[in-house]
Order: sequence, then structure tokens, then C-alpha cells
Amino acid sequence: MPTCKLIPNWKKRPAMSNKVIGSQNMQEFLKGLWKENPVFVAVLGMCPSLAVTNSAINGLAMGLATTFVLIGSSILVSLLRKVIPKQVRITTYIVIIATFVTVVDFTLQAYFPDIHKALGAFISLIVVNCLILARQESFASKNGQWRSFLDASGMGLGFTFALFTLGAIREVLGNGSLFGVSLFGKAFEPWIVMILPPGGFFVLGFLLLLFNWSAQRRKQRKMQTA
Repeated sequence: MPTCKLIPNWKKRPAMSNKVIGSQNMQEFLKGLWKENPVFVAVLGMCPSLAVTNSAINGLAMGLATTFVLIGSSILVSLLRKVIPKQVRITTYIVIIATFVTVVDFTLQAYFPDIHKALGAFISLIVVNCLILARQESFASKNGQWRSFLDASGMGLGFTFALFTLGAIREVLGNGSLFGVSLFGKAFEPWIVMILPPGGFFVLGFLLLLFNWSAQRRKQRKMQTA
């Protein structure tokens, strides 16, 4: 009789563990979108965040290009993590990242020449983006392919969201348009400063302030409910 009572419990354990694993995977993916956003929380990748976000399309294109490189390099580093010697791991990561950056560079040059011209040298500078190298060293080199894919996807989409938000705000205020489509008509007086470098610093500072305020509010609510 005791063994009969244990059998149903034993059968339920895999289902519970699957729920836990699914929850962990979801958290792994979502952390980069908001809680650990690369730009607004970790303050990484400031060079492209300020340099190419004078329009929504440029910010979106740079974010998606970086996401592709991040996902591809994370999966490959995870596959080779037990083979790569520790002494040359950083060099190996850079070579892997540069390979995917070359793919992105040639693809944009062939199919989207206008975007490639607008982004210019900042496409090649994805190789030295501290966000990508940091995820290889801190996560992909220590975890399996699936978790590395989820981490890279979340971080990449969070980076894309940040660059698109910056670009959209600056384009709307600086040109009165979004994706090149006029929003306010001829009566609108554009804030030219928003599409210049000072405008990038101003919008980024405002969004960082907003994220910090939101994080403090969440902490206060947790303390009140605890």
C-alpha cells in the first residue's frame, strides 16, 4: 500500500518540474526586455544608442542587426564552450562575433543600401559592442544552447526596443514624422536639436530617469506589501 501511494506523486513530479523550467526560461527571455534592459538599466552599447538613433528606422535596423549577431554568436559560443581554450576565449569570441557582423554588413549592403549607408561604420563597430561580448563571457560560455538563445533573444529585443524608442522620439520631435511619414503637417515647427547629438543625450537621460523612477516604485510597492 505505501508503494501505491508513492506512484502518483512520482508521476506528478515531471509535470511540476516542466512548469518550473518553463517559468525559468520565460524569465530568462523577459529579463532583457525590461528588468535588465541593456541600454536603460545596464547602460551598455551607448555608442550606437546615441549615434544612429536620429530616426526610428535607423534605430530599428541597428537593433535587429545587433540582435542577429548576438543570437548567432551566443549559440555558437555555447556549442563550442567546452572546446574553446580559456587562454584565448576572448579572442575566439571576437572572431565569432566578427563573422556574424560580416554577414549582416554584406546583407544590408546588398538588399538595403540606403540603411547601410545611413548606419555607415557603426555596423562594423557591432564587433566591439560591449553588450555582445559581455553576454558571451557571462552567459553563453556557461550555459546550453537553448538558454543561450533565450538570453540572447531577450537582450537583443531589449536593445532593439531601446534604440527604436530613442529613434522614434527623436524623429517625431526633430522632424515631425515617424518612419518618414509626416504626423503633424506643415504647421509643426520641428525641434532640430533632437536629431543632433545633444538631442540624443537629452532623450536618453529622460528615459534613464523614467526607468530608474519605475524601478524605485516597484521596490517601494514590494516593501509595502511584504
